Formats: sequence, structure tokens, C-alpha cells
Amino acid sequence: MEEIQHSIIAINGIKMHIAEKGQGPVVLLLHGFPELWYSWRHQILALARHGYRTVAPDLRGYGSSDAPNSIHSYSILLSVGDIIGLIDYLGVEQVFLVGHDWGAGIAWGVALFRPERVKAMVNLSVPFSPRDPSMKPIERYKAFFGDDLYICRFQEPGEMEAEIASAGVERALKKFFTSFGPYPLIIPKGTWLGDSNSPLNLPSWLSEEDVKYFASKFEQKGFTGPLNYYRMINRDWELVAPWAGAEVKVPTKFIVGSQDSVYSSPWMKEYVHGATFKKFVPLLEEVVVIDGAGHFINQERPEDISTHIYEFIKKF
Repeated sequence: MEEIQHSIIAINGIKMHIAEKGQGPVVLLLHGFPELWYSWRHQILALARHGYRTVAPDLRGYGSSDAPNSIHSYSILLSVGDIIGLIDYLGVEQVFLVGHDWGAGIAWGVALFRPERVKAMVNLSVPFSPRDPSMKPIERYKAFFGDDLYICRFQEPGEMEAEIASAGVERALKKFFTSFGPYPLIIPKGTWLGDSNSPLNLPSWLSEEDVKYFASKFEQKGFTGPLNYYRMINRDWELVAPWAGAEVKVPTKFIVGSQDSVYSSPWMKEYVHGATFKKFVPLLEEVVVIDGAGHFINQERPEDISTHIYEFIKKF
């Protein structure tokens, strides 16, 4: 990790922390929740060895990047603006874009709004979701999964932050990293984080040292910024109305784990492998399902994901 360079840059009205290594065409790696640039630690090194300048930011609200207070500071438009500002800062016209979880959502946004800045894209876990004009997303989630679905539980400002503070940041992170299985993540009020004295076993791909690094940053910055992305979901639905029905016209590869909670959602397999996904992403070249892999796939299967990214982007 000491080979990775770190910088604080000014873009789009905030200061953003970036980690980078290597020389050559730029690959941008966008992390998800509850993560950091560090989630891409394996891919940064692997892709740099293949001759790429690999850059992973802390998204706004995370890590060593600024965390504005307002919920409205976490819109998809501002998040996409951050990435365009980062591309401009790097001094290139186009990048290879790779996203996971919320980072995938932002990557889809970049490719939808500014496709000329993306040479090709690899997204993990979260496929492109065409806008459904009939119902706001949070209401749809509640109708399908109930009020205790994690996305719904994150909506009330301060509520989840208080539960995390009571249980401790390390325990909360361990719980998140070990709870996204092949089922909806349900978070009952007041009980989900459990007894702080009872141990939580980590998977083989995540060490205590990894958790401590994540925790050190979340203890400094808190969870409000990351949770605010979820609190903007309904507002984002309103903001992207002008792009309803628009297609993502960027060469794309999509990768998901067979045990990912997203992939296991109702009708998701049919969507990902059917004609509708291809309709909205007409340059979708490949859908890869990694057997036995879960949600945090870039950390869980680092060599597989690094290879999949490289084998796709080297064609361009």
C-alpha cells in the first residue's frame, strides 16, 4: 500500500482525496457503501502493473474527501459532476470507468450524461436501472420489502447514525460487510447491530487490519454523508426525469456475484440476462456472474475482478 500515492484536489466546490498508481491510460475506480478508495486496493496495484494510471477517489462524504452537511449535496448530478471534475483535473478527455455499488450508480450516471468522457466501462453488482415514472423508488422498495429494508431504514436523518454510534463504528462496519447475502438486507430497529460484546466473524477476504483502516476514516467523518446518498434517492428520481428512456451508449461489461443481494432481488436475474438491460445499454458486451461470490466482489475476488477489468479494457 505504501506504493500508492495520495493527493487532495479541489473539484466541483469540494476537496477530494484520490489514491493513484501507475502511468498510462486512466482507469477510475468508484467505490460503494460503506467503503473507501481502499476497497480497490488490489485492483489499483494489479491494473498499474498492466500499464494503466489507476485512480480511486474517496467519494464526497467519505474518507478524506469533504462531507457537505446538506442532504441535497449528495445528488446524482453533483456526484457525476465530481467525476467529470476529476477527469478534467487528470488532464484527459476519456477514461476507463469502473464502479461498484453506489460507485456503479454514479458510473452509470456519468456514462448516461457525459458518454464522450468514457472510453469503456465495467460495473459491478448494480446494473443500470431505467427510470420507472409510475412510482417513487422508496415507495416501491417499501411495497416490495417493507419499512425495515436497509434502504428504507436509512431515510430518517440521524436515526441510523445513532444506532451505529451506540454499537460502535467497527462493529457496524463488520455487520455491513458480512450481511449482504443472497437475500434482502433487513435492519430491524434497535436490534440489528446486536450485543456489542458478542463477536462477529470476518470472512477470509477481510482482515481486522482492513476493518480498522475503514473504521479510522468513518470515525473521523461519520456516516451521515454516505447515508445521505440513500436519502436523495427519491429526489434523484425527480432530477433524472429529463433522461427517462435514454440509453447508456458506452461499451460496457457487467459483473455480479451469484450470492449478491442485488442479483437475488425479485426479477433481477431476468432483467440482467434479458432483453431490457441490453435495450437500455445497447453496447453491453458481456454479463459475468461469478459463482459463489457476494456483494463486495472486488474485495472478495480481487484477482478475478482485476483480470475481468483488464481483459475488457485492453481491447480499447
